[in-house]
Amino acid sequence: MVKILRRGSAAYDEALEALSTRGEADLARVEGDVRRILEAVRERGDEAIRELAERFEGRRPGALVYSREAILEGARACEPSTRALLEAAGERIREYHLHQIDKGFSYEREGIELGMRVRPVASAGVYAPGGKARYPSTVLMTAIPAAVAGVKRIVLSTPSPTPELFAAAEVAGVNELVDAGGAQAIAALAYGTESVRPVDKIVGPGNIYVACAKKLVYGHVSIDSIAGPSEILVIADEGADAGVVAADLLSQAEHDEDAYALLITIDEAKALEVEAELKRQVALLQRGEIAKTSLERHAHIFIAGDREEAARVANHLAPEHLALAVSEPDAMLEEIDAVGAAFLGDFTPEAAGDYAAGPSHVLPTGGAARFSSPLGVYDFITRTSVIRYSAEAIRAQADLLEGLAELEGLEAHALAVRARRTLKNR
Repeated sequence: MVKILRRGSAAYDEALEALSTRGEADLARVEGDVRRILEAVRERGDEAIRELAERFEGRRPGALVYSREAILEGARACEPSTRALLEAAGERIREYHLHQIDKGFSYEREGIELGMRVRPVASAGVYAPGGKARYPSTVLMTAIPAAVAGVKRIVLSTPSPTPELFAAAEVAGVNELVDAGGAQAIAALAYGTESVRPVDKIVGPGNIYVACAKKLVYGHVSIDSIAGPSEILVIADEGADAGVVAADLLSQAEHDEDAYALLITIDEAKALEVEAELKRQVALLQRGEIAKTSLERHAHIFIAGDREEAARVANHLAPEHLALAVSEPDAMLEEIDAVGAAFLGDFTPEAAGDYAAGPSHVLPTGGAARFSSPLGVYDFITRTSVIRYSAEAIRAQADLLEGLAELEGLEAHALAVRARRTLKNR
């Protein structure tokens, strides 16, 4: 069920090489369909969304947009115990993201005032999937950072919203909810329809159609990333509990048949223990068939032999989730640069990050942690450079500016500086 690979074997190196390109989702095979969906929504608006919902979901929604008041009304049907869970998680997520607020800066040098002004985007669309499972946690993890950033208009798009999703939207500060999923939801958020006003930024995970749609609308609007299947990499030493390690791997495998559950062990005995636990535990899961398929398609156990090799492999893979079930996990993390979220020590399940630890669970996948970061407050802001010269400062720097302009042959640039040499204050 799981491939076990030993350091030094050709299969070990080949598997690492293949996994290094796992982020290259096969968007090309759906791009034609997605383009047609985007064009249909752009041309025919609400009616196209209803027709697509009927085709793909077997339903025809009536009202497509719920106001804040309608969200509050829908949330009333949520079980009080469920709402309490959402509120508790929301409080922790909000507290974490308050630490990310960037107030900009300013300073003065030689009569020149310089700074950076920070402002939230005016509107943001957050997407929550509605396929194999429903994710009110994703509503919290996407909308709360936007609210903390100060975004005035936050629009959630999700198909067939449930009371739990309405409650999560209320807790997170969502202003509007759009009853749409898939590529058509991304089209509505990007281009707008009769009912849906467009937004400036779209964030949140989704299937391959959603990922492709986000890629195609980028430039018309901003996006957070093009997310692939979820993934976890666990590094376990000889002292790790095999049952706990297997449970962490399965917590990702149960998401989707295309999820990646990867393990690096220090010794072979631990690899065999975890393999046995995976077989035992997967048979007990309600979503066991999904998890089993994920393990058969993508799970690997690498027997690295030592911590240095384990760290090297982790850096090579740049995983979305990294669980360090080792002694001295802080020291090991110092050796690993590229990772979306790190879970340190035996008592830190990846599930805590999915729900209530605080950081957003929207993370870079497929090796994108090499160059991108978890979703955060900083994804919902714009930065403006602020520059002010005094009369004395521009005269003092005029030779430098004019010289550089003349070096590049841009005469008007030099003239714009020269004209200020004798300009009087007002």
